[in-house]
Parts: sequence; structure tokens; C-alpha cells
Amino acid sequence: MLNVEDWAEIRRLHRAEGIAVRAIARRLGISRNTVRKALASHAPPKYERPAKGSIVDAVEPQIRALLAEFPDMPSTVILERVGWQRGKTVFFERVQQLRPLFKPTDPASRTEYQPGELAQCDLWFPPVDIPLRFGQVGRPPVLVMVSGYSRIMAARMLPSRQSPDLLAGHWALISDWGRVPKALVWDNEAAVGQWRGGKPQLTEAMNAFRGTLGIKVIQCRPADPEAKGLVERANGYLETSFLPGRAFTSPADFNTQLEDWLVRANTRQHRRLGCRPIDRWEADKAAMLELPPVAPVVGWRSTTRLPRDHYVRLDSNDYSVHPSAVGRRVEISADLDAVVVTLAGVEVARHARCWADHQSITDPVHAAAAAELRQARRLVAVAPVQTAVEQRSLADYDRLFGLTDTPVSAEGVA
Repeated sequence: MLNVEDWAEIRRLHRAEGIAVRAIARRLGISRNTVRKALASHAPPKYERPAKGSIVDAVEPQIRALLAEFPDMPSTVILERVGWQRGKTVFFERVQQLRPLFKPTDPASRTEYQPGELAQCDLWFPPVDIPLRFGQVGRPPVLVMVSGYSRIMAARMLPSRQSPDLLAGHWALISDWGRVPKALVWDNEAAVGQWRGGKPQLTEAMNAFRGTLGIKVIQCRPADPEAKGLVERANGYLETSFLPGRAFTSPADFNTQLEDWLVRANTRQHRRLGCRPIDRWEADKAAMLELPPVAPVVGWRSTTRLPRDHYVRLDSNDYSVHPSAVGRRVEISADLDAVVVTLAGVEVARHARCWADHQSITDPVHAAAAAELRQARRLVAVAPVQTAVEQRSLADYDRLFGLTDTPVSAEGVA
């Protein structure tokens, strides 16, 4: 079974580079049926339990130590130095895998970009307090994306830098473009991936996202800001040309003003290009990939059984749900603007996304319905308990108190 990374790479090779099924199978060393199955699937493969460890794992630290000091040391010499007494094949394969980590290539940063080739991405944290409601202010991140060839900029403020919001922001910007670049360039943002053992490793969510789009995600090496200089300069331009003299009443107001400003920024004369970014946009856009027939799964997704207090939690906030769904399993989904709760496909709650922290968001309709249900429960008549009670003759009490001529003993009265 393919893992998510191989599935994503197959789709990229076919969609972005136009490589045939046979060539992909030959390049990746897999069957053509496996390639066809990956291309037909718009969703990433399910998680597969990782393979058990290798017998070489025990001596890998020694191999790494030798390669760190002598990157060109022959595998046979390394085998002798670590005292390996078992099969050579598995040992040599591990050395072959580890050696490139200690002889990394160091290409120069690219200064020229082809149409549709890539877009550089980054998170910009504007140094201005944005009102978030409920007396809170904050500095939410802004996702900035710059196309390499045309220098067209796109940006949007996000509720958080967490993976669901970051990918939802990506899809919003890409959808506005109507096309997708063949590669996205990122640094080591936690929601995107990081470098481990000398090589980049994308998150599962980012691999699924790029696989659906059929693109590549390039992770810059740590401490290498020049690798994405275009977007770094765009961040500086936003800070010096967009922010000064502006005030914002909410994140929505920030995004509205930013969208208006970007229209003007993309039509300015670009000094290095010698023309306006918009003048290059049509050629840039034509060389990009078409959007996939099925949109990637982005945003927040979860399921839970609705508790008696009929609230669900998303991020750090609680949102009310119609109490008719109490005790049943509901599905929670959220994008950058709204939180929606459904029960068996029927919507039972919809709220505007709250950007403040630790709040309870209540729909008056839900509160009124809960009050009615509680009142109805209190008004339900309780059925009387039917208990058999012995009925004693009143003549017995008359005889007890001497009201008749026939005496009766006290023991005869209950």
C-alpha cells in the first residue's frame, strides 16, 4: 500500500510534469496499476502501520559518527570499524541511505523563475493590535504568497497558524487565483514540515494537500532566509507601505483593507521587473496547473457525541448546538469564516468563527430551545403511586373510647 508521500509524488509527476503512467511506474519502481490507482484516488491513502525496526538500527549512531568525520569512507571500512558480523547487504543499504546526509549539496539561490514555476509563502505577523471582540486584542498571522515569475502578491489574515487554518488559507488564496503554481516554497513552519536527519519532512496534512493539488512543496534549509527572498521582501513592503496610517476594527476589516491595497500593489511598477506584476500575470497564470476536480480537504474536521450542555469545542472556544442533537454523534467542520455542526447531514448549528480565545458562543435559538425542553420536562405530571391501605371499621374506635356497650382491648386497634 502506498504511503501519502508516494501518492502525492505520483500525482505531482502526472499533473505538474505530464509524465505518463508507464514512466512514473519505472521511475518509482512500482506497478502501473498502483500508479493508476493513486491517480484515480482524490483522497490520500489511509495510515499504514510503520515497519518494524532493522537490525542495523543498533549500530546506526556509530555509522553516523564515522560519516560525520569521514563522509567518503568506503562502506567496507565502516563495516569493519563498527564490528558488523551479520549480512552485508542490509548494512551497505543503510550506509548508502545515510551518506548523502553528510554530503549535502549547496546550490546557489535561484534568481530567475519560469512562468507558473513556483510561489513563495510565509507568515507575516503585523505589529499592530487587532480587536478580536470580547475585549480582546491580538496579532493574528497573515499568510503571504508571492508568485516567482510575475511577483503577484496575495495575502490573508488567518485565525491561527495551526495546520487546519494554514491550509484553509492556502486554498482560499489559490482559489482566488484560479490556478495553482507547480511548487510552493516554505520555511520550517511547524504546520508545513521540518528538517529531520538532514532532509525535509512534510507533515501528513501538507502531503495530503499537495497530493490533491498535484504540486511540490519545497522546504528551505534552516537559517536560509535568502531561499525565499521574494516573500521576505513582500513582508517588508506590507509593513512599510500598507500598515502606516491605518486602523482596524476587526480581522474582517483588516482583510478588506488588505484586499483593496493588494489590487493597487500588483499594478505598481516593479523596479526589478521593469514592468507591473499584473503585466506578467496572464503568462504566469497560463503556465500554472488547473485546480483539481475535487477540492482538498482543509479546515477543521471532527466528530463527537453532543453532551447535555449542547456545546462543542473548536480550538479554544465553545459553540452552541441545537439541543435536539444531545446524546447523538455530530460532525464539526470549520473554515476561516464559519463553524458548522451537522447531524446525519442536517445542519444543527452555524456560527461565525470567533477569533478571541476561551469564549462560549451561544445562538439565541439554541438557548430558547433548551429552556423550552427543560420547562417541558418539569411540567410532566408524575403518576401517583398506587399503594394498598387497610380500611378499618369506625365501630372499633367507638368501642375503644367507650361509646358502646361492647368493650374492646387496646391490642385490637391497629
